[in-house]
Amino acid sequence: MTAQRVPATAPSLQRCGARLRAGNLVSFPTETVYGLGCHALDPVAVQKVFDAKERPLCDPLIVHVTNSEDALELWAASSSLPNDDGSNDKEEEQKDVQQIERRALSVLTEIFFPGPLTLVAKAHPSIPQILMAGTGYVACRSPSHPVARALIDAAECPIAAPSANKFGHVSPTLAGHVMDDLGREDVWVVDPSMGADVDADRNGAGHVCQVGVESTVAKIEMRTNPSQDGSIIGSITILRHGAVSSQSIREALETANLAQYFDVADSIKFTSEKIHNVAPGQTVKHYSPNVPCFMVGASRQSQTEERLPDDERDILSQSVIIDFGGRLAHYRQHALAYRDLSPDANASDAAAGVFETLRWSETIEGAVRVFVPEIVLENGEGALALAVKDKLTRAASAVVVDAFR
Repeated sequence: MTAQRVPATAPSLQRCGARLRAGNLVSFPTETVYGLGCHALDPVAVQKVFDAKERPLCDPLIVHVTNSEDALELWAASSSLPNDDGSNDKEEEQKDVQQIERRALSVLTEIFFPGPLTLVAKAHPSIPQILMAGTGYVACRSPSHPVARALIDAAECPIAAPSANKFGHVSPTLAGHVMDDLGREDVWVVDPSMGADVDADRNGAGHVCQVGVESTVAKIEMRTNPSQDGSIIGSITILRHGAVSSQSIREALETANLAQYFDVADSIKFTSEKIHNVAPGQTVKHYSPNVPCFMVGASRQSQTEERLPDDERDILSQSVIIDFGGRLAHYRQHALAYRDLSPDANASDAAAGVFETLRWSETIEGAVRVFVPEIVLENGEGALALAVKDKLTRAASAVVVDAFR
């Protein structure tokens, strides 16, 4: 079997929905990137996703739903609370903690769903272990893209969907990208350019996936030992940078009078492919082009002209430079090809094009290296700037060089 493109018309999406219910795979656009979808509660279907992507089972999948109510059903905090009859003090405390967790999940889903935020929390017992990499935590989000939402409705089930590419490769933002990676797999690829009954390009800029980078991932975890004053009983940790910032999450908690119960912090990890993570996108090598990629250290980002040694000139003449904010612009004349994600360092523009540009670098004939800038950000930078930095860092496997070799 090989992949095939299908339009985003209503009849086509109904057929795609039936295909998902039957345990088969459908790739579809979201506002972040293209996903490779399956029936989230069917372990056999979930295994097909891992097989098609060649993805290790230690890297969990994100479940996609259309509303807060469906999301809450996936998490343990929304299951039945302990009975009031005959409960002791410890059970009362457990019930209070569970109620606060459920309130936090409800508030965050009401404010940020649909949109580019994934929430990770302890899973309901009905969730298949293969979906969660055996961690007991399940990730869920509600996409805002109209095609994604129409497909979920047509499927009549939650859809588990990582990015629709071979594991570790650059995430896809176009149907053609999916075909490049998964063309030999038994998957239908929804392509709005073939026809759509919804507005699949709402910003009119030619971006099917408007945000262009994966969702922010935030993990909610309740403590077994609250703080000494009894106020802090949980944490919300940003595990992957996207369009939603930790500050936005703090503000959402404040509006619901829940901020006093949670520590909110970033904790971005760079793990090996053998570590069982509670959320995807944390391996050190990720989003990588099929040409060796390196970050150019800040010490080589001088805006003044410099005399390059002959061996560096030779390497640059065979290299692609992907820039951000002109950090490497003075090397442009020496490079085989050059593209700046945003000459004025606009993070939104850069995010929308970063994956497409990484894939572009693979098409440059004769390229033996890809160089990207090491991005050093000041405190208070926006969420998308952090996301762009993260994607370029992982594309280069976090390897920083101070010479073109």
